[in-house]
Amino acid sequence: MFALARRVLGGLVRGFRREDGTATIEFVILFPAFMMLFLSSFEMSLFLARNTLLERAVDLNVRALRLGSLEPATSDELKRRICNDAMILPQCEDNIMVELTNVSPNAWNLPSAGITCTDRDAEIQPALDFEFGRLNDLMMVRVCVVVDPFFGTTPYVMNLPKDDSGGFTLTASSTFVNEP
Repeated sequence: MFALARRVLGGLVRGFRREDGTATIEFVILFPAFMMLFLSSFEMSLFLARNTLLERAVDLNVRALRLGSLEPATSDELKRRICNDAMILPQCEDNIMVELTNVSPNAWNLPSAGITCTDRDAEIQPALDFEFGRLNDLMMVRVCVVVDPFFGTTPYVMNLPKDDSGGFTLTASSTFVNEP
């Protein structure tokens, strides 16, 4: 009995003294950290590209609003045009909310601090102000799109606020004065 225990214990001691598997241990410890860094940088690049294209799409369509060349002048048409111009927003028309409000230059009644976004779990979405205003009115456009992260761990790494459906929000806003 003691001989068997001595042989097993001696084999374990010889196994712990060997050095032919040490590179594997370093790889197992460091590889996940490097992959997390790489995947997070990829996700951040995709997030910034999406946000930049959303800002560009809003600017292009605000120009169309300002000049009165948006035809037909409806909320759905504005959403469709923003989504077409933004290009890389998946399921954009289902996940976008556009708010267009008149801002009084006398009272500066700006909209509430938070931009209303789509609640993908609800069947009925909240109603937003959408008025085109008259000539020389100061208008504010606020857009919110909910997108899913490319990798599941991204919201934790980038500390992005997630909604109940697991997506995060991209927002853009702009102001303009209706041209006469």
